[in-house]
Amino acid sequence: MRSLTPLLGRDQAVLLDGAVGTELLRRGVRTELPLWSARALLEAGGLETLTQIHLDYAHAGAEILITNTFRTTVRTLKRAGLDSQWRALNQRAVRAARNAATATPSLCLVAGSIAPLEDCYRPDLVPPHEVCLREHRRQVVLLTELRVDLIVIETMNCLREASAALEAACENGLDVVLSLCPRPPAHLLSGEPLAEAVPALLAVGGDRLRGLLLNCAPPEVMEQVYPSFAALVSGLTHGLYVHLGRPEKTVGWEFSQKYEPEELASWMARQLAEGARLVGGCCGTTPAHIAALRRAIDRGR
Repeated sequence: MRSLTPLLGRDQAVLLDGAVGTELLRRGVRTELPLWSARALLEAGGLETLTQIHLDYAHAGAEILITNTFRTTVRTLKRAGLDSQWRALNQRAVRAARNAATATPSLCLVAGSIAPLEDCYRPDLVPPHEVCLREHRRQVVLLTELRVDLIVIETMNCLREASAALEAACENGLDVVLSLCPRPPAHLLSGEPLAEAVPALLAVGGDRLRGLLLNCAPPEVMEQVYPSFAALVSGLTHGLYVHLGRPEKTVGWEFSQKYEPEELASWMARQLAEGARLVGGCCGTTPAHIAALRRAIDRGR
C-alpha cells in the first residue's frame, strides 16, 4: 500500500479520476439498477472495459483511481441474488484499479470507494446509524484486506450515514477522504446545514480524515455551495468533483455537452485559485476531462 501523504505535501492540487459508471455506459456496458456500475464485474468484456477506463484515467494524469465498488455492498448484491459473490466481485474491482495504477511510472494510488447504502439522491431511505455503521464497517474491512491505499467515502447525502461511514473507515488505519452531496445554498442534500454537519464530521474523522470534498452536483450548484463549504473546512485539505448531465431513469444518465474538457478545466481553475486541492470528475466526465484538468493543474504550478 502507498501513502497519500506525499501527494498532499506538494504545493499543487491532487488529481482524482473521473466517472466510471457513466463511462461504462458510454462504452456500451449495461448499467441497469440495482447493480449500476457493478454489472461490469460480472463478465470478461465488462471487466476488460473497466480496466481500460482506469488505464485511460491513469494515462490522462489522474493520481488517485477510485475502485468500482460504488455498488458492491452485500445489501446491493443481495437484491440481484449475487451476495454469495460479494468478496469475489470486490476483489475484481480492486484488481482492475490496481492493474491500471501500476501500469504508469508516476505515483498513482488506489482508493476504495464507499457509497450510500441506498440511493444517492434519497436521504429519506438512509438506514439507522447503527445499521449504516455495521454495513459500512464490513465493506471497509474487506477493502482494507484487499489492500487499497486509502478509502474514499463518496456522495454522502446526510450527516447520519456520512458519520457512520467515516467512523467505520477510520477504524482501519488507512487515510480517509470524505465527499458530500450538496444542496444550495449551503446544505447537504438532506437539508441539514453544512455549518452543522462539517464540524461534526471533522470531530469524527480526527487525524485519519485527510480531505473533505463535495461531489455529485453540477458546476452551477457547486458555485453556490463551495465557497461557504471551503470556509468551514478551515485547515483541512478540501476540494470537489462535479458531475456533467443528470440522472435519467430509463437510460441511467443523460449526457450533456455543456462543459467540454477545456471548459471544465477553465471552470475548475477558478476553484483551484480559491484553494481547492483535491479535484476530479464525477458522473458524465471522461478521460478527456481529466486530461484537461491535468493541464490546468500543471499550468498553475
